[in-house]
Amino acid sequence: MLKAFPLLSVVALLAVAPFVLKAPAAQEPAKAPAKVSAQELEKAKGVYKRDCELCHNANGDGKTDLAKSLGASIADWTEPKSLANMSDQALFDIIRHGKGTMPAEDAGRAKDDEVHALVQYIRTFAANAPATPAAPAAPATPDAPAAPAQAPGSGK
Repeated sequence: MLKAFPLLSVVALLAVAPFVLKAPAAQEPAKAPAKVSAQELEKAKGVYKRDCELCHNANGDGKTDLAKSLGASIADWTEPKSLANMSDQALFDIIRHGKGTMPAEDAGRAKDDEVHALVQYIRTFAANAPATPAAPAAPATPDAPAAPAQAPGSGK
């Protein structure tokens, strides 16, 4: 009789466990706001400065001493191509869950709406990047006619 008690306890526990232990509900992806306000972008800038700038640099080019010392290959967000093929949701997921040596942005440090605003802030780096300098003009060919010189004092 004493040997049957542990077996009966295990069977009862297994029978009750599915009702007591509920599987966590599948988490839906956080929905991005339709438009991010200037105030939300400013707040995202603060989150970036606090949690991202150390590796990604203030301008988003990813060229920092820390990134180099970690041997991290960080995308240059000032180049429009670097984010062109990444959806906002993909960027959100990388920020929220981390990637490689990049740590996750904990929900306690930034709420979902702040991370969505952060994605939009990151996208501004390419928009604010200085334009690539134009290629130098090709030298005139020898058979091209030269422009006539103006006579001094002619005013034209």
